[in-house]
Amino acid sequence: MAESLVLCCIYFIAILELVPEFRDRKPNALVQVAVLDAHEHGIIAYACTEVVEGTRDPLFLTGVSLSPDWPVYEESLIKLSVYDVKDKSHQTVSTMLLLSPSSFLGSASFSVADLLKSKDQQLSLSLRTADDSAAVGTVVVCRLKMGEIEDGEVDHIAADTHQKCTLVCEASHGTTNDKDNGPLMSAVFKNPVCKVYRFQTVDSKWMLVREQMAECTLSFSIPMQLLSLFIQEDSRRIQDLNDLGELSPHWDNLRRDVIARYSQLIKTYQETLAELEKLTGPVFKPSCSKAQKYLEFIPINLHTQRMRVTCPRKTDSFYDVITVGAPAAHFQGFKNGGLQKLLSRYEAEKKSTAYQCIYYSPEHTAKAREILSTVAQLQPLICGLADRLLLAAQQRSSHSLREALKSLAEKTEQFVHALKDELVKSALLALHAARPGYVSKSQTSGQENSTPPKSQDIPHHKEYDEEEWDRVWANVAKSLNCVIAMVDKLQEQDNNNQDSTPDQTLADVITSHNPTADWRDQLSPLVVGLKDCVSEVAERASKSMTFVLLQEASCSTPHGLQLQQRRDTVFSQAVKAVCNFCMCLKLLHHTVYIRTCVCVCEGVRFSAALTCLSVWSGEEIGMLEDMEVGISDLQRVTFRITEAASDDPNNLQPIVSGRRDHYTVEVPLPHQAFQTLPDELRQGKLLQVFPVLFNVGINEQQTIAERFGDISLQERINQRNFDILEAYYKSLSDKVPLESHLPHERTQTDVKELLETLGQNVVTKKRKNVEILWLAGAICRRLNGIRFTSCKSAKDRTSMSVTLEQCALLRDEHQLHKDYFVRALDCMRSRLAQGEGAQWDDPEAGSVANHKPPSRHFYPIALLLVSSHLLVVWLILSLVFLLAKYQ
Repeated sequence: MAESLVLCCIYFIAILELVPEFRDRKPNALVQVAVLDAHEHGIIAYACTEVVEGTRDPLFLTGVSLSPDWPVYEESLIKLSVYDVKDKSHQTVSTMLLLSPSSFLGSASFSVADLLKSKDQQLSLSLRTADDSAAVGTVVVCRLKMGEIEDGEVDHIAADTHQKCTLVCEASHGTTNDKDNGPLMSAVFKNPVCKVYRFQTVDSKWMLVREQMAECTLSFSIPMQLLSLFIQEDSRRIQDLNDLGELSPHWDNLRRDVIARYSQLIKTYQETLAELEKLTGPVFKPSCSKAQKYLEFIPINLHTQRMRVTCPRKTDSFYDVITVGAPAAHFQGFKNGGLQKLLSRYEAEKKSTAYQCIYYSPEHTAKAREILSTVAQLQPLICGLADRLLLAAQQRSSHSLREALKSLAEKTEQFVHALKDELVKSALLALHAARPGYVSKSQTSGQENSTPPKSQDIPHHKEYDEEEWDRVWANVAKSLNCVIAMVDKLQEQDNNNQDSTPDQTLADVITSHNPTADWRDQLSPLVVGLKDCVSEVAERASKSMTFVLLQEASCSTPHGLQLQQRRDTVFSQAVKAVCNFCMCLKLLHHTVYIRTCVCVCEGVRFSAALTCLSVWSGEEIGMLEDMEVGISDLQRVTFRITEAASDDPNNLQPIVSGRRDHYTVEVPLPHQAFQTLPDELRQGKLLQVFPVLFNVGINEQQTIAERFGDISLQERINQRNFDILEAYYKSLSDKVPLESHLPHERTQTDVKELLETLGQNVVTKKRKNVEILWLAGAICRRLNGIRFTSCKSAKDRTSMSVTLEQCALLRDEHQLHKDYFVRALDCMRSRLAQGEGAQWDDPEAGSVANHKPPSRHFYPIALLLVSSHLLVVWLILSLVFLLAKYQ
């Protein structure tokens, strides 16, 4: 007879009148749920509840689900084993099960078929001792399907078990069963873990709380795309340097040195990309691998978590948070500081080596990159529009001709305006001075220019016409005006011909003007002239800006490109985290968020607020400096929503394009989801990222830093990012009626009031002012932002922060009963309920990191803080110990 497979379900357990081992002690109960092999009577799968302390009637908040890798059939036997946990120091299920025999209290078994046949799928079983000599209590088992959770029909399960029964359901490894999850969810997120809780509110109602956490497949694909773009950009830069033509010996030697450095960087990136292409297995990078060279571009422990709250007769609420390890160059280390300090030092070194080259400020080099990007983008676009204009002329379509001319004029004017910069003019002069045989005014006649010109005295060559660039640049606008005038003339002639008298003979019409094909013939010379002018201007501008970037690379120390590599590494980790943004677009519960973006597009294009909350220790100052620059660089990223060709997962992967000064991420959506977007997004409007970083240290190292160290970096970061957040809010409020577009919460604190409070906390000298994190998180939610919570490895401190915030939201926004706050918090943080291989708080379960001994302090920090003298002694002893340990 064929066995019937039982779909994924959750078992809820309560025990009545549990008899402890010792009468004078109430037990700390834990239940192991195991599936028994029907033939060999061995355990083939198991999971555990959390520990409920000090009661004879334990009600377990954690529902238990078994891994789908071990299917459960109607004929399967389920064994419940109850333990009295005397030592809670164990952190895993495997160690918990290795308890002394005296901690075993009793067990009960049942078949799945008996449970399915029972009323309300609920059984009451007698717990028996190991020798079956006595009963030690009654265990009540309830079974709930995942589908029942979605419908909210779970009240009857708790009715006969306990007046305060709270159900917690857990489904793992792909059993999310979310009705809203479509093809994109399966394409982008893997290995989901889901928990479902049922808590009592203050008005004795029940709410369902569902947590979902998943790994993102983009953890590797986005950094690999960026690596390819880095290689392409640096290869183009080498080609641009070669295209500069002949240079004097000094400049030619500098060019060769820079090309050699770029070639080495390209080789390094190619090797890294080749190694990443070989990798298979997990789609996330555990923290124990953060120092591996070929994984330096991959974000650490990147996971996306969503909490969904369902209350009776209310619309579901959703709270998203992305957890990720600090975007930082962990492989390169922090001996010399992070990016912020290294960039400042780099600028000082450039000025000190200016005798070798022409010094350009960071603003000038950034402008040079912007001009190069604009030329590379607009030149082919103008040529394409010019060809489109000729095609419309050949077809003698007045409407098409006018539309093509409008687009051509717009892009050409944009091209001319972009090159109206004194930097281009001065760079052309400097490039001319770098040619062989150039003689400056300060040099004697016939002396070769063997030394470079200084930045404050760019030489003027008597044969170089400084007005030549102005003439060449102005010729583009003149050529465009000629094209516009010809189009107007042709259309005017066409209108006159249509108004001619009807009695005009065919011969008169033929002899009165040229044939219709002459439209293209008359336009073609003018269009060709325009394209030639654009090409000449683009070539000169590109060479001059390439020469500016040559100065930047030449003035840098040999470690200059290592600094670029460090910045690429941090940016790759940060931009990958932001790419989880596509989840918020896929899930249509964020339509309010999308409407907000649409309303603000006129002022600041499409915008989204991004707040990264991080908790640090004082020794992680280099990581914080890296993260500050990496988060700031996200301003160079925009998103474009496109319609996927099909629902195939391969067609739903985001695609990155661009260069270091600007990247665009195309996010394909399935047809049904794409059609729900506003017209502006469907037409290709860009969404811009406004990144904001707030940082507060919370552990004992932060206490030491605040007492004896320097926390000016943290204060500067918080103040600077508060100003950015405040400016974003002002731009948003100018375009959007916030009352109708922002989400409505039960605690209706005005966003402006929250901002004022945040500003006061930022400037207040208060130790470990975690109010900054709470207020920043609240503002981000109210502005429909995307949130990140981060610490060094996105494990302990991050999970503590996320779970505390979730329980606070349940209390403040959904009226969680006060008696359940601490229990819900403990249950969310519990690792005992996860089972082997499904660690919720630690995504790296099973890694070598779990076998490291816990960190110990020499003395209790609370005692040391009583006396500053003892604290100084403790610091000295700790430093000596660390030096001896790592030498």
